[in-house]
Amino acid sequence: MAILELTEACKTYRIVQRQDGISGALKNLFVPRYRDIQAVKRISFAIEAGEMVGFIGPNGAGKSTTIKLLTGVLVPTSGRVQVLGLSPFKDRKRYVGRIGVVFGQRTQLWWDLPVSDTFDLLRKIYGVPPQTYRRNLELFDDILGLADFRHQLARQLSLGQRMRADIAAALLHDPELVFLDEPTIGLDIVAKDKIRGFMQHINAERGVTMLLTSHDMQDMERTCQRVIVIDKGALLYDGSVSGLASLSGSRRSLIVDFNVHTRCEPISGTELIQENALRARFSFDRGSMQVHELVSQVAKKYDIADMTIEEPSIESVVKTIFSAQQARL
Repeated sequence: MAILELTEACKTYRIVQRQDGISGALKNLFVPRYRDIQAVKRISFAIEAGEMVGFIGPNGAGKSTTIKLLTGVLVPTSGRVQVLGLSPFKDRKRYVGRIGVVFGQRTQLWWDLPVSDTFDLLRKIYGVPPQTYRRNLELFDDILGLADFRHQLARQLSLGQRMRADIAAALLHDPELVFLDEPTIGLDIVAKDKIRGFMQHINAERGVTMLLTSHDMQDMERTCQRVIVIDKGALLYDGSVSGLASLSGSRRSLIVDFNVHTRCEPISGTELIQENALRARFSFDRGSMQVHELVSQVAKKYDIADMTIEEPSIESVVKTIFSAQQARL
């Protein structure tokens, strides 16, 4: 049974069209011109209870606007939005107690309070029973490592610590549905792994439904079973992660950093781009060459400082999907 449904949802903003010069400013003041921008265009999709769904697209695609429609921050211009059997913007008081929201670039922590005080305030706001609160804190301490910084002021936390605390704060009241908008943005590999592991645990063990937006394809591959792609406010793809990966093609890049100045030689099955004396890029088809084979060959031939596999960007995946759709028209 679907717990989240968008049906032909649209969101249009009306903005003033500025005119240049003093005369233009006076015209804007007395006879303003308006222009409509359609941020979300007749989007329809549904999410079942217990699903973990990725929601992706390039910058300006309409992801954040859609999340704001689903959380009740914005009212749709037209169409229908229903989540947990409620209208997010009409039934706001009942609704917010059943969801959790994390915005990667905004925090819900009180800046000049210790994290533990924020948690205690949220416990009282949501009316979380003491036993549930203690149980959740123990779980969050165990998986997210909150004990190391739970008594520090929020403004003293690193970005990774703040994100872990924000995610814990959004889940203290046992929400049925969680919206995560760029939860791993700007984080290092260790912090990303902690957050991805935690999301997987909460989804698998508690059946919490999650909608995740991210520009990091590994967030999708590691945590989601399904991906929804939008661009310019319109739905482009709704299907499996593996199906999305296949649309992006099988070309990948191995970026190699050397300890000493090195002149590389081509390796069979790859395209070599020597970026400078200390870095090279090997482009390869993972359908015909396994990553570990290429890594092994490069490691044997050169003095390596670091190696990174570069996946296709979200923008390139969306471009591929968009081109395929245009070709079918």
